[in-house]
Amino acid sequence: MKTREETPSSTPPAPRRKAGRPLSFDREHALEQAMLTFWQYGYETTSLNELTAAMGITPPSLYSAFGDKEKLFLEAVQRYSEKHYGLVESRLEVAPTARAAIQELLDNAAIEHTSPCHPPGCMVATAVTNCTPASAHLQVTLAGLKEHTRECIVARLQRGIDEGELPSSANAAAMADFYLTVLSGMTTQARDHASCGQLQNTVAMAMQAWPAKD
Repeated sequence: MKTREETPSSTPPAPRRKAGRPLSFDREHALEQAMLTFWQYGYETTSLNELTAAMGITPPSLYSAFGDKEKLFLEAVQRYSEKHYGLVESRLEVAPTARAAIQELLDNAAIEHTSPCHPPGCMVATAVTNCTPASAHLQVTLAGLKEHTRECIVARLQRGIDEGELPSSANAAAMADFYLTVLSGMTTQARDHASCGQLQNTVAMAMQAWPAKD
């Protein structure tokens, strides 16, 4: 059986579709399937034939509804961001403590990264990791999403320092980078078929590094 190598600022709005005959397919369903395909195989190694087969449409329908492969990818990233990244900021904000916020972030990643309902790992972390220079601008776009998440984590940790939950000597930026590195490693482990239990063990070890109060 043929094998293949897995690869996985704000996203621009979805392109406007030209006026004409109404679509003969469910656009939202087709976009969901495109997102899952890009998530599984990455941007560059996903062919047009694979996309149209997964979406259940023809190439002319894809171009009519989404513009082209790149625009489809960006819209798929936006969909992923709204479904998965969108929860991160709200969870960080409503968690009663900074520790609870990071614990929940990691615990949910262990569950989501190994869910059988979609490809393993994080789409944003893997979809453009092994791309050619021609796709460097897409790497910049996804890096912007990750940077926004980092800023949210830094802000929550700094709030924990300001409120006295964390020691005054704690470095919010360094802590955020540490836990984001853990998240990145969890994505890699999930892509290598680690179980949810294994990732939860990683979370438990990572939380042992939480700074003690003064």
